[in-house]
Amino acid sequence: MRIVLQRVSEASVKIDNQLVGKISKGLLLLLGIEHEDEKSDADWLIQKVIGMRVFSDSDDKMNLSINEIKGEFLVVSQFTLHASTKKGNRPSFIQAARPEKAIPLYDYFCEQLQHVSKIKVQTGKFGADMKVSLINDGPVTIVIDSKNRE
Repeated sequence: MRIVLQRVSEASVKIDNQLVGKISKGLLLLLGIEHEDEKSDADWLIQKVIGMRVFSDSDDKMNLSINEIKGEFLVVSQFTLHASTKKGNRPSFIQAARPEKAIPLYDYFCEQLQHVSKIKVQTGKFGADMKVSLINDGPVTIVIDSKNRE
């Protein structure tokens, strides 16, 4: 699993021009699922995301977690995070999980993120053509991969 974590002052997702998810200060998580991913990948990422100290303290240092600032989550599925650009100019998505595997893992991730963090999680809709809007605060953007664990 791969996440692009963005610290935002606000973010939203629309489908067919209808708002389906919106947060104020918090984290926008773009979530890509590979065919080899399991629940253990989701569990590791959830702990990592909840513990990330990417919000500023009173000294303007990134030292606070999402719980400490009473932030919110918006999780958007994004299979293109597993694009391979090795050959040619057209990306290959062969590493991305098929919907029958990815949807249950996406749902599990969102449910567990809410359960463990005690923070309401807003979402997009898996597989939909979504329009994501955000104001990246900082900007702060971090890529986390459950296979590399860096």
